[in-house]
Amino acid sequence: MSEDNTPADFDADGDEGNANIDALLAEIQGLKEQVLRYAAEAENTKRRAEREMNDARAYAITKFARDLLGAADIFDRALAAAPTEVEGPMKNFIVGVEMTAKELQGAFDRNGLKRIEPAKGEKFDPHKHQAMMEQADTDVTPGGVVQVMQPGYELLGRLVRPAMVVVAAKTAAAAPAANPYADGDGGGDSGGGSVDTRA
Repeated sequence: MSEDNTPADFDADGDEGNANIDALLAEIQGLKEQVLRYAAEAENTKRRAEREMNDARAYAITKFARDLLGAADIFDRALAAAPTEVEGPMKNFIVGVEMTAKELQGAFDRNGLKRIEPAKGEKFDPHKHQAMMEQADTDVTPGGVVQVMQPGYELLGRLVRPAMVVVAAKTAAAAPAANPYADGDGGGDSGGGSVDTRA
């Protein structure tokens, strides 16, 4: 009798054990997914913190750089106004100013501060340029840069100061053609220009 009961009891215990194992495996799987999710969140948080720290380091000099741009502008104006045909101490002075300006620009370059100075004819870019005025120029297509009044600068791709530029104005040729009968000539048929365009 006991031999007959043993297999039945064993099967019942086996089914219950399998159910417990399945439940435990499902729980383990759930915990694995949860751990992976937490690990991914921790990695994302770490990367975000590193990126923010790098940005803070990279752009920490923005205000300092902006303050130095005034000095760079003064050097540019001084060199533009300097006479070309000079000798003696004055020539040495001008060479010294040129070397100082070059060294300042080199320091800007080494720290990722890039000069924005569009060439004549380059298309106006509202993200990097600021139009100070329009000027008619037959050599430049309308909307192109005619002249740079003050160079701009960007720090690692972020605009610090836009380049102040003169932009080529739209010419009269680009305007729509005037009505040839506007002076009341009539031009042959009565009413000159009173054609019914309603279809």
